[in-house]
Amino acid sequence: MIHPLSDVQTDQIGDGTRIWQFAVVLREAKIGRNCNICAQTFIENDVVIGDNVTIKCGVQLWDGLRVGNNVFIGPNVTFCNDKHPQSGNHDFECLQTVIEDDVSIGANATILPGLRLGRGCVVGAGTVVTKDVPPGITIVGSPAKELVK
Repeated sequence: MIHPLSDVQTDQIGDGTRIWQFAVVLREAKIGRNCNICAQTFIENDVVIGDNVTIKCGVQLWDGLRVGNNVFIGPNVTFCNDKHPQSGNHDFECLQTVIEDDVSIGANATILPGLRLGRGCVVGAGTVVTKDVPPGITIVGSPAKELVK
């Protein structure tokens, strides 16, 4: 299902995926099966999204992002792909960020470029992720620290 008020330019979308109003998906993006792409999202060209992924409202997925299967990305999560952004710089090094399977990212988290979020990790709401996250742990805060149980 692609909402008529969305702008979806890619044909690489798996069965059962829903894309809601005011979403923009560029031509070369790849989206898996049974995903839910909520309203007011933006997905750039060099983005690969696995199966059973939920991307909530207000999220932009920039070139270089790889999203595994069964991932939840909360509202207004911010991703970056350039360590040294400058207006008008088209020659920047686009860093790849990898989100492994079964990751959950809470609302308003910020993920800096070139990182890997390990399988099954949880990123708390509002967390600023500045380093790779090992599999299976929960991180919170700014900068992110492991939540000790």
